[in-house]
Amino acid sequence: MNKPYLEKLAYHIKQLRAQKSLTQDDIGINGISRQMVSLLELAKTDITVSKLKILADNLGVKVKDLFDFE
Repeated sequence: MNKPYLEKLAYHIKQLRAQKSLTQDDIGINGISRQMVSLLELAKTDITVSKLKILADNLGVKVKDLFDFE
């Protein structure tokens, strides 16, 4: 696991969520738990591509937008 990259992704996901005034509970649906969202935002877990797609859908963004932080 590339911790520095995961930390950047985690921060960006948290920013996207905050920009949309969503809670972790709001996006912790459709196969992603609130606990998974929390672990992601703390950079404490890795995530699969299929879960990233669900997360992007829950945030109302495209998967590529999750990686638009560099």
